[in-house]
Amino acid sequence: MDKKKLLIVDDQNGIRVLLVEVFNSEGYQTFQASNGKLALEIVRKEPPDLVLLDMKIPGMDGLDILKHIKQIDSSIKVIMMTAYGELDMIKEATDLGALMHFTKPFDIDELRVAVNSQMGLSSSHDYAVGS
Repeated sequence: MDKKKLLIVDDQNGIRVLLVEVFNSEGYQTFQASNGKLALEIVRKEPPDLVLLDMKIPGMDGLDILKHIKQIDSSIKVIMMTAYGELDMIKEATDLGALMHFTKPFDIDELRVAVNSQMGLSSSHDYAVGS
């Protein structure tokens, strides 16, 4: 069975490194891009099952990248990441087809559970800690 492909788009190297590490250990084939142009090249060459997309990226912002991803392949799932509470942008991202968003700094376990559930993989860590 082919590994599910996950594309991480964020201009912050530290976040990309962290997410690649986490999702590689979950068994995904991960790709990373620091800008929109690179992200769209990857989407065309190696269509991902899911994209973790930062809202604020220099050059082409997250909404533009999201529009292009959906034009290339509307079945690609997208989860937005934002460091700001830009409710209007988040609403627009949802209207454009983003599934959900996480505000930075995000809880890595919540993000992992969300990605696994969108990818159709149930994680053995799907329980609420402390319940």
